[in-house]
Amino acid sequence: MTPDPEITHTQESTGTKVKRKFKKILRWIISLIAVFLIIFFYVKYFYTYSDGYRAGLLQKFSRKGTLFKTYEGELILSSVSGNIGNNSAVIASEKFYFSVRLDSLAARLDTLQGRSVIVHYRQKNAPLFWRGDSPYIVDGVKPR
Repeated sequence: MTPDPEITHTQESTGTKVKRKFKKILRWIISLIAVFLIIFFYVKYFYTYSDGYRAGLLQKFSRKGTLFKTYEGELILSSVSGNIGNNSAVIASEKFYFSVRLDSLAARLDTLQGRSVIVHYRQKNAPLFWRGDSPYIVDGVKPR
């Protein structure tokens, strides 16, 4: 007995249609996952969450890192000051850790150590190892 050619052709067409539909659905799923991952990484690492100014005493500024050298700084933000004799002293303070990407700005900050400064920063949602240790990226500074 030989199989009927019409029945065999219909079965192959149905199998081929199912495979094509499955491949199409799989492509859509992979595309959606890729788009989701791109949006996630953009929001997590490159989107600016906030920006603003901080004023305080530039206590520490250095270039550090094992593989990627980055500029890292520490600003003391004074919240309560008191007078001791003729001098004012900081009673309560908070530290503001930041990273700097520009070499020219890093050179300027290096000369301002120990002085009171105002910095402009952009806050990212998470730090990247080649951009610095802190999610706060300083992009401007002026002496106070």
